[in-house]
Amino acid sequence: MKRTEFSVLIGLIISIIITSVSAFAADCENIRSDTLRLHILANSDSAADQELKLKVRDAILEKSPTLFEGSVSLEDAVKSAEASLSEIKATAEEEIFANGYNYSVNAYLCDMYFETREYEEFTLPAGNYKALRIEIGAARGKNWWCVLFPPLCLINTESDTGEELEVRSAFWDWIT
Repeated sequence: MKRTEFSVLIGLIISIIITSVSAFAADCENIRSDTLRLHILANSDSAADQELKLKVRDAILEKSPTLFEGSVSLEDAVKSAEASLSEIKATAEEEIFANGYNYSVNAYLCDMYFETREYEEFTLPAGNYKALRIEIGAARGKNWWCVLFPPLCLINTESDTGEELEVRSAFWDWIT
């Protein structure tokens, strides 16, 4: 192989790699810019506070289909979340008080960084996402998150250690 042919081949390979990386980066940005995540922080890492966090999660997820009904874009979902912040906070407070605690609750929208999470069928890339954040009490415990929009929640069926997950999609449930 001549030097010129070798140079052209190397140039072609580099071009293909750069194009692939650029396409992947664009896909990742599309995911991040079209996703609203729910992020719940427990008061502490005690077993009771972790259990309470999951009860708050369940109460909020029970209401989320009606809160985000009709949302067809991230912008719609964010507007719905903003309009529902007091209701979301009240739902969390009611669950906390019903379980015998008097922790404060802070609920707000923010941009926050999430690490890459890989699952069997998809990957959520690392980066900044729009998030509905709920802080229970001192908010110094382990967190739990899911994707509110598009409606996809990752619910751990065993414990909150990430060992066994049930992937649920409202869209998939609707079409099947």
